[in-house]
Amino acid sequence: MRLLFQAALRSKAHLPLLIFVVLTLLGLTVANQLEMFALGIISNTGADFFALFSHAQEGAVALSDVQTQWSSIDVEGTGLITKKAASAYMAAQKQGNPLQWVMGKLSADFNLDSSFQALIFVLVCVALFKAIWLFFSRYTSQLLAIRVSRDLRQQYFKHIQSLPMSFYQEYNIGSLSSRVVVDANQISSSMNSLATNLLQMPFTLVSTLSLCFYLSWKLSLVIFIGVPLIILPIIVLAKRVKRVSRQLQTNQEKFASVLIDFLAGIQTVKIFSMEPFSLKKYQEQNEKMAMLEAKNAKYGLLTRPILHMITTFCLASVVIVGLHTLHMTMSQLIVFCGLLHLLYEPVKKFAEENTNIQRGIVAAERMFDVLHLKSHIEDQPQAIELSNFSQAIEFDHVWFRYEGEWILKDVSFTVRKGETVAIVGPTGAGKSTIVQLIPRLFDVQKGDIKIDGRSVSAYTQKSLRQQIAFVAQKPFLFYDTVLANISYGCEHTEEDIERAAKRANADEFIERLPQKYNTMLAEGGQNLSGGQQQRLAIARALFKNAPVLILDEATSSLDALSELKIKQAITGLHGEITQIIIAHRLTTIEHADRIIYLERGEKIAEGTREELLVSCPQFRLMWETHFQTMEDLATI
Repeated sequence: MRLLFQAALRSKAHLPLLIFVVLTLLGLTVANQLEMFALGIISNTGADFFALFSHAQEGAVALSDVQTQWSSIDVEGTGLITKKAASAYMAAQKQGNPLQWVMGKLSADFNLDSSFQALIFVLVCVALFKAIWLFFSRYTSQLLAIRVSRDLRQQYFKHIQSLPMSFYQEYNIGSLSSRVVVDANQISSSMNSLATNLLQMPFTLVSTLSLCFYLSWKLSLVIFIGVPLIILPIIVLAKRVKRVSRQLQTNQEKFASVLIDFLAGIQTVKIFSMEPFSLKKYQEQNEKMAMLEAKNAKYGLLTRPILHMITTFCLASVVIVGLHTLHMTMSQLIVFCGLLHLLYEPVKKFAEENTNIQRGIVAAERMFDVLHLKSHIEDQPQAIELSNFSQAIEFDHVWFRYEGEWILKDVSFTVRKGETVAIVGPTGAGKSTIVQLIPRLFDVQKGDIKIDGRSVSAYTQKSLRQQIAFVAQKPFLFYDTVLANISYGCEHTEEDIERAAKRANADEFIERLPQKYNTMLAEGGQNLSGGQQQRLAIARALFKNAPVLILDEATSSLDALSELKIKQAITGLHGEITQIIIAHRLTTIEHADRIIYLERGEKIAEGTREELLVSCPQFRLMWETHFQTMEDLATI
């Protein structure tokens, strides 16, 4: 529960609302207690005969008692005892049952015994008073839950943006999306349950218990019989509910991952006719989730019947003792039983809502697991802004390890401003790792990467990345217009967008779209071909107009003609911006000033194409194999 309160108070702006929630819940408790007294007053048909004349409490009245008390009650000497006179007499008595004195005082002061309109007025006022507090208590508690959920989602998304790429390799999409949507909503729901139960319950218990002891301390002793019987099942079932809730929410992640994998790979599923295989995986997780939900429901629903049985036994005991031992009137018992109901109801409700609260605790644990993660890639306190790239990018004996395996081993090279440098090598050589280290998506373990003579860690991450335009092998397009995908949140003019699209050879297919640059793309750009998606990604990079352009297999999805035009566009940038190109299709790097050949994380050779063809057998074999394959394809 501490985590739920921590979630509520994570933003200080929630504190005033939380205080207001507590006040409205306290007001609702008072309204409930007044409602019980109002029912007792309405049901009060007058002073009981034994209450007026008996002093011994043994259930018998002697004639002498009546004669002795008569003159004290009939103060006007009319020979009649009216309800008003009886109420005034009871109000004057300080000894005996305090509840008799309270009800007598109210009846005498407000003339409730003889005025039906007064009874109706009391009932309406109490009902209106409770309705107001009931609305505000529920509305404010739900408003608090909504705002907590909103802020948690916002903080969660902002936080995961600051985490390094290694975080995203550890957590899958299903897990992350489940935590930001399902867990935040569960925390919101649990906060609502917690506010209306735990915050209200202590005040209700203390105030109602105090009233019960004031009205009849003997009858209140029955309460202590039921308290241990109520607490025990709550404790036992709470542990089981929390354990099952943790299993359930973990399974929900797997369930979401299976569904996301199916939707993302639907084409592969259909081509391989693997619908039964996908259905089986889905069914396994679905059945497991249903089993856990059944357990969760069993433990959650079992609490209420047990507590209902215990509290019913306690109420019956109160009625028996009150009527036959303490000789209380029915109206007094109504008030006392009503207060006892108010005492037990929050406990029963809390036990019933405990399932939801425990699920919220587990959800908070899972969400805070991520929110408490700290990125190991952070700006140094003295980090400076990289306003412009003016000299060179230098790899100085760089080592990089992932999951215990060295991906890069003692790699050194320099890329000067305006140069075009290609990095080639077999799959798994570490090429993509190099270009991900430059913008600090990862940090090196040994050595250093310098830009303009300073370590990349000396610059702020934002300013460093603003100097770099990046085109990945797999383009990312979001659900928006073509124009928005190219500009990507930057200020722009239509001329700038069209210029970038033309340089990327994307304008020719954009002009054929229904609404041209204002055409909405499907999720992931699925209404475009792979080559079209890649050209939009290249247009986005060119629009950024950064001094450093990194292309990681950027032309792998393009046809020969589009690749030629992209190659011409990139060649046109030669000397204007610094280019680092990773490519398997070696035609893309023919214009490179230098080529770096990597193998198994080590730099094998570096030089111009002509130099490597002479000095590096591995590169020469790759080059000859590539162009021989192209010649063979051309003859088919």
